[in-house]
Amino acid sequence: MVGKRNGTIPNAHFHKDWQRFIKTWFNQPLRKKRRHNARLERARRIAPRPTQKLRPLVHCPNVKYNSKIRLGRGFSLDELKSAGIPRRFAPTIGIKVDYRRKNRSVESIQRNVARLKQYRSRLILFPLNSKKPRAEESSAEEISKAQQLTGTILPIVKSKKIVKSSHVPTEAEKKFNAYHSLRRNRAHKRLVGIREKKAREAAESLDAPKKK
Repeated sequence: MVGKRNGTIPNAHFHKDWQRFIKTWFNQPLRKKRRHNARLERARRIAPRPTQKLRPLVHCPNVKYNSKIRLGRGFSLDELKSAGIPRRFAPTIGIKVDYRRKNRSVESIQRNVARLKQYRSRLILFPLNSKKPRAEESSAEEISKAQQLTGTILPIVKSKKIVKSSHVPTEAEKKFNAYHSLRRNRAHKRLVGIREKKAREAAESLDAPKKK
């Protein structure tokens, strides 16, 4: 079959035993339930450790989204060094590390270092040997208060800036219609030449002497 002009040539070859190659996903609801049960089982297995690891705050790439902040892949080596956490020790206490990431500004280092210190101050570290606890490990009283944290650790909190104005709008400002004003000014700009020409012609016709 030949297509005409810009028409598409039909290429739906449904006669080649197409029913044998169809794949369906009718088991998706049960897969969802299985993933949920797997998450619960993992949480019980690693308890009282948190279900997720700490991630840094990074800016999104490209010009369109770089003003937004999201969770990154892992902390850089400079951030861990500034926070005083060894890079090999960080993964053992639930901190994600990204060896490839580089810091491009001082603000990003300061923000993530503060995030690391906040996490470290709240962390309850169980001792490897209860008879010989180390200096950075928690006491027995703190261990008794340990609870498992589910969800994102130190999530992003978006602050809403509410600007209160002390200016009280007048009656003229309340009656002002921005849409009509813009349309009126646009019409004036478009018709200014025509209106000047008509006014000039009207003035010339009045000044011209009348024929007897």
